[in-house]
Amino acid sequence: MKILVTDDSRVMRQIVIRTLRQAGYDDHDIIQAENGREAFEMVGAEKPDLVLSDWNMPEMSGIECLEALRASGQQVPFGFVTSEGSPEMREKAANAGALFLIAKPFNEDTFKDALDGVIA
Repeated sequence: MKILVTDDSRVMRQIVIRTLRQAGYDDHDIIQAENGREAFEMVGAEKPDLVLSDWNMPEMSGIECLEALRASGQQVPFGFVTSEGSPEMREKAANAGALFLIAKPFNEDTFKDALDGVIA
């Protein structure tokens, strides 16, 4: 399985990748994008099986990326890893087609709870 991790912070991308590995998802191919626009382009080019995206990013936010993907017909499974964990944000994410929203701070158990039904 190929997983696209999108965050404008290189450090946060590394934390997400490390947490994925700690949660037991260490045998997947992980690729990275620095913002929503790059993630949108990489979904078309790299065909990931899952996108884990931050919400707030320059150029194109995570929610804008998800909305653009769905508008273009892309149905790649998409989840947020973000500090935006309010009920309103969760509803907006779900309405846009996100499978889950993992709020920061998180740990490997949080990832397992969100991803066990998504990653086979």
